[in-house]
This record gives sequence, structure tokens and C-alpha cells, in this order.
Amino acid sequence: MPDVSHTFQLRVRYSETDQMGTFYNSRALEWFECGRTELFRSRGLPYTEIERRGVCLPLVEAHVEYLGRARYDDLLEITASASMSGKARVRCDVSIRHAETGAAVARGYTIHAFTNPEGKPIRPPAWLTGAIVPNGSHS
Repeated sequence: MPDVSHTFQLRVRYSETDQMGTFYNSRALEWFECGRTELFRSRGLPYTEIERRGVCLPLVEAHVEYLGRARYDDLLEITASASMSGKARVRCDVSIRHAETGAAVARGYTIHAFTNPEGKPIRPPAWLTGAIVPNGSHS
């Protein structure tokens, strides 16, 4: 169950489409990153601050379900939520829908480990887990 979430809108750019008239499949993971970035920013922790404090969140797992099309200039609504996944990982679930119709485009999740800048696993710092799990509970 997600502990925090954030929704924002993004317009499909021409460079994100393919010859079949929809978004190129790898763009979903880029939009997931946008969702994750905006989610953390909404919690007062832009990635620059997280990294400045010596924490990195490398991707260790990703899953995408492609549910519909998104064409050039479509306005999308991206909702990202975060929860702790075990004791040392964070899971970010993302849902992408058409802003006007609510039609599903893609959904999925990414899982990130907590590491130091050298890539060594670290315990999740309380200042970061507190932003993800404000009530203090973990999955």
C-alpha cells in the first residue's frame, strides 16, 4: 500500500512518438522517472538534495504494462506513489492516464536500493524514509 503519492500533468512531445503514431515504448520508463522525481520534490526532497546528502537510489527492478496509446501533444496525468519495499528499498508505483478522458496509457513500478555514492548499500536514512512513510510504518 503506497504511503505517499503525487499527481501532475505532462504533454507528449513529438520526440517521444514513433512511426506507429504512439509513444515509443521506452518512454514509459522515462515518464516513470518524471513521476518519481516530482513525487520526491513534492515531499520537499528533490533528487539533488537526496544526492547532496550522500544517498543514491539506483534502479534494481522495473515493470511496465502498456495499456493504451498516447500521441503527440496528448496531455497525460501521471500519478506516482512510494512505499518502502522491505527494509532497504523503495518502490515507486506509477499510473499514466489521458488527462481529459482518464483512459489508461501505462502503469507499473520501479524498485530502488539505497546506496552511498560509491554504490555500496546503506541503511535508509530516517529523513528520507520519513518523507516516504510519514506514519512510520514499513511494508
